[in-house]
Amino acid sequence: MNSVFILNYDEKLVHSCIDKINTDVVFYFPVLNNFVKEKVEKLCHDKQINFNFSYTFDNENYKTIMVKNSSDFFKKIIEDFEKIKANHHTISFGVYDFGLMGDLNLNISLAKELNTPLYAKENKDYEILHFLLEQKLKNFVLLKNDEDFSLIDSYTYKTKARFSYELFEKAKSNKKTIVLPESFDERILRASEFLVQNDIVDLILLGDSNEICSKANALNIKIDGVRIINPKNSQYNEEFEELLYEARKNKGMSKEEAKNLIQDKTYFGTMLVHTNKAHAMVSGASTTTAQTIRPALQLIKTKSDVSSVSGMFFMSLEDQVYVFADCAVMPNPTSEQLAELAYVSANSAKAFGLDPKVALLSYSSGDSGSGISVDLVKKAVEIAKEKYPQYLIDGPIQFDAAVDIMTAKSKMPNSKVAGHANVFIFPDLNAANICYKAVQRTANSLAIGPVLQGLKKPVNDLSRGCLVEDIINTVVLSAIQAQE
Repeated sequence: MNSVFILNYDEKLVHSCIDKINTDVVFYFPVLNNFVKEKVEKLCHDKQINFNFSYTFDNENYKTIMVKNSSDFFKKIIEDFEKIKANHHTISFGVYDFGLMGDLNLNISLAKELNTPLYAKENKDYEILHFLLEQKLKNFVLLKNDEDFSLIDSYTYKTKARFSYELFEKAKSNKKTIVLPESFDERILRASEFLVQNDIVDLILLGDSNEICSKANALNIKIDGVRIINPKNSQYNEEFEELLYEARKNKGMSKEEAKNLIQDKTYFGTMLVHTNKAHAMVSGASTTTAQTIRPALQLIKTKSDVSSVSGMFFMSLEDQVYVFADCAVMPNPTSEQLAELAYVSANSAKAFGLDPKVALLSYSSGDSGSGISVDLVKKAVEIAKEKYPQYLIDGPIQFDAAVDIMTAKSKMPNSKVAGHANVFIFPDLNAANICYKAVQRTANSLAIGPVLQGLKKPVNDLSRGCLVEDIINTVVLSAIQAQE
């Protein structure tokens, strides 16, 4: 469906948009402006077309909501807009509280969130307006005098709110059951409430039902609809004990040890996933990464075409999403492991809606440098290109050449990845972990992860300092992994 975003109301511009798009149009206001609404309604009356409009926030309360949680503010706007856009052409209107220049940043953000091309008419600030729009948008229409215009292509920005919205919608489209072993943690309970009330996944909490419900009630948290299983005395204990013993007896495990281990929530949760009674597990809010991963490696194991488990992060920036790997598991990967990491990270990117272009990073680009670490990456690139020709993979490459088109033309002019990369493979854990934290803390980036790659079934690890939002995001990512 065609859509436009009108920055500054102008009757001729709106009239032209209606003619260019279609008479069957819905006028959408992220924030309702009654003055503009009345003007558009009169214009539709004069043109003898139906006046259909919709809005998300009224002018009285949107500022409070936006300041309190800008992500939820934009996600609600995206959700409402996408429902309309699915069946109608749309003309959206910007916010006008503070004059054109005062509202500019918010309106540019709204155009990006909706991925709807921005249109505006000239005014006394034409030159500076053109300059500012050029800094922020790939394309826009800024008309002088009575110029006519043609429609331009929709934007393809992947903002933080849009990426989150798309993940939630994908998880909802094929609901999965996720087990959360750490039910005693308030953050887990609050995340559970959100996930169930928004019908994103089905959940299993582990522990004593009376204790969990009592704590939830004391915190005024509603967990109706969440299934609770007690590993101390569940109907699955005998089955799980036998399976664990058979899987580990060659490693010296006794039946008594298997019986005791199954009562451990992490082992029990892993066994629920292993036996298809749950689709994925998320743990680590109060346990170490090793405690989360060990049972998965022992029971679920890696995929047939993967030899190592690795960890990647989605780095959600202002209007694009990158994949960084491996930021969590392998300290010093070999060339073979780096090549495999490029492959599994490309798979992950594709599964989550990105078109992967994979850069294997180094301190030099192409053939410009040498040394042990550069040679390691060069060999990894050779292996990856031979084994995984279905993906665009290149390197060694410096980060600037990987993301900036002008630098790419200078350093690697013949590369299809340089200047366009969105999946970044770091040469070791040291570099990857430092870089993702630096970007997270200094670039206002949302880091979602780590997402563990390579296991046959999803088991994902939380940071012990995680927020409720982190838990929600990791559960959603795990649910999508389980859809593969």
